[in-house]
Amino acid sequence: MSISPLSVSLWLVFIGVLIIVLPAHSALPFSDTKNGVPTLAPVLQDVTPAVVNISVVTRSAIEENPLFRDPFFRRFFNLPEQEARPERSVGSGVIMDAGNGYVVTNYHVIKDAQQVVVTLKDRRQFQAKLVGTDPGTDIALLKIDAKNLKALRLGDSELLNVGDFVIAIGNPFGLGQTVTSGIVSALGRSGLDIEGYEDFIQTDASINPGNSGGALVNLKGELIGINTAIIGPAGGNVGIGFAVPSVMVKAVLDQILRFGEVRRGRLGASSEDITHDLAASLGLPSTEGAIISAIEAGSPAEKAGMKPRDVITTVNGKPVRNSIDLRNKVGLMPIGETLDLGLIRNGKRLTAKVKIAKLAEVSSAGAEVVPEVSGATVANLKPGARRGIEGVMVTDVEVNSPAWQRGIRPGDLIIGVNRRQVRSVQELLAALKASSQGSLILSLIRGDFRVTIRIR
Repeated sequence: MSISPLSVSLWLVFIGVLIIVLPAHSALPFSDTKNGVPTLAPVLQDVTPAVVNISVVTRSAIEENPLFRDPFFRRFFNLPEQEARPERSVGSGVIMDAGNGYVVTNYHVIKDAQQVVVTLKDRRQFQAKLVGTDPGTDIALLKIDAKNLKALRLGDSELLNVGDFVIAIGNPFGLGQTVTSGIVSALGRSGLDIEGYEDFIQTDASINPGNSGGALVNLKGELIGINTAIIGPAGGNVGIGFAVPSVMVKAVLDQILRFGEVRRGRLGASSEDITHDLAASLGLPSTEGAIISAIEAGSPAEKAGMKPRDVITTVNGKPVRNSIDLRNKVGLMPIGETLDLGLIRNGKRLTAKVKIAKLAEVSSAGAEVVPEVSGATVANLKPGARRGIEGVMVTDVEVNSPAWQRGIRPGDLIIGVNRRQVRSVQELLAALKASSQGSLILSLIRGDFRVTIRIR
């Protein structure tokens, strides 16, 4: 086969471009200097000691169900008298602070745990203590009493781009530490309904059950995400995995270490995404940002002089992509913190300083109002949480309570009582009280469906 002069010239140009792009002192992060074979081994040697396996012992379903603890019930159904065996599950974690023994993992990995055991790469095992959790971002912080630990450097997830190479490390199916690789498939993913605050990194690096709480790192060996969830048939990997970005992880851990919990605040402003038509009508340069649709009376937003149709473009100098991004940024700010908001109003750029206030108080629809719905805890819907929908969120329902027995479940959104719309806890309580002697029909939204519960 002959090689044309043109081909030779093109190759020379290509090599010249590589020389320009890659300075002489630079080296590919995955290059093995011993034999020149491309490999991730140099990065992994530094990273993998900081990723741990987590074994969790939880109560079994039989232990949790009060019916199974009833002697009459057990005899009636001829159930064995021996105690139920505790259930075991596995997950992963990342050492964030070697000196203090802090390990971060997912909240769902250690939820309801009776015992948590952390196994290091060198096979040492330690009982872990729970420092704090944040179900809203699915993050938990553990502490182990161990020496000679290796912590993972924290990277900046806001510098990621779609197409960046990443490595996932964890304990899939309890097999032990496992490494997979891929790229960043998408950024800012939300709408998975995993918890409340979603801003996921999507990756095609294989993530499977047991990887939860493990590390997603870049080719510099920096932690840029905590692996959290997958989408796939039968719970297997099909190349769609999600990780909590490191910026969000850091904000959560800072509050847990400072307060023992995440103290979320609010602006008191409902926001919506900006469509192309809306951007054109308002003369906005792009669809980036969040437009204010309503301002609560007496809220921090009102006190700061914000108005409906203001467009929030930045929070503390960082760009706002959409209404969910705004909610995430505000939701991770401690109560009392002052935010610098960049606004566009009538084509002019403005700034506003807003002091974060407490969330709306959670109230209980108890037996003193309507006995049939006692056991349900409800809260005002967070501003902008359900675009275009108003109602009262059911945050918790006590198992086997009157509310539970009538079909009310956590996550239900109550939008009406006896066909009368309710928009706040106060309106709900008033409507329940008004119906105390008559019929009672609740209108709910559960997931994507409207549900009607006839209580009496």
